Amino acid sequence: MSVGIFDSGLGGLTVLDAVTKRLPEVPFVYFGDNAHTPYGVRTSDDIFGLTTRSVERMWEEGCDLVILACNTASAAALRRMQESWVPHDKRVLGVFVPLIEALTERQWGDNSPPREVAVKHVALFATPTTVASRAFQRELAFRAIGVDVEAQACGGVVDAIEEGDMILAEALVRSHVEALKRKMPSPEAAILGCTHYPLMEEVFQEALGPEVAVYSQARLVADSLSDYLTRHPAMIGTGTRPAFLTTGNPRKVSDRATQFLRRRIEFTAA
Repeated sequence: MSVGIFDSGLGGLTVLDAVTKRLPEVPFVYFGDNAHTPYGVRTSDDIFGLTTRSVERMWEEGCDLVILACNTASAAALRRMQESWVPHDKRVLGVFVPLIEALTERQWGDNSPPREVAVKHVALFATPTTVASRAFQRELAFRAIGVDVEAQACGGVVDAIEEGDMILAEALVRSHVEALKRKMPSPEAAILGCTHYPLMEEVFQEALGPEVAVYSQARLVADSLSDYLTRHPAMIGTGTRPAFLTTGNPRKVSDRATQFLRRRIEFTAA
């Protein structure tokens, strides 16, 4: 009954931590493609190839449902995967939709026409590839009208977090927030469009100011996944044990993951 959580590196651990607390009875298989991180500077075709190989490996672990806890993969590869690659008895879901539903105050499954919402000025912080894809804006347009989105590509933040250099990551976050504010001086809400960024959520909030509502993904994805599995119990796979898989150096990745989650995590080679 395992469910897969995929990320290009360690950022998806923020989602894993939330979903395991929300669904303690479900064994989760986490797959980090650490050998190829970061995805945020790769081409769409490259991301598609890396993501599909990783998802196939998780299917081997009995995960019929895989969550792409990587915003870049969700932006650059998910639609193509769902339209032409995922077999009928499997599901691959992304992490954008729960975030947008929260921003637009829509309930799950609300397919009514797009309408005006309270928030009019939104800052999006994401990787360069996610920003270039405009996937967030496309999904938002299905649900809301009249929302001005200013996107800021946050180069270097994922690399710094993956290397454990949180001082550099903090400096980069502050620099990117300053750059965003030059384009949109008074955002009402900010979207942290990368699952690495919740690790820097307090820094984003401080740099943006207390009047800006900061939306992070982990809890929202956990609630959304719980609802999905309630409605689609057949999508809980055949796997019976949790696992942590990586394409990188298992010892190094285990040490970094342990720092992030503050509990011992042991990765094995994928």
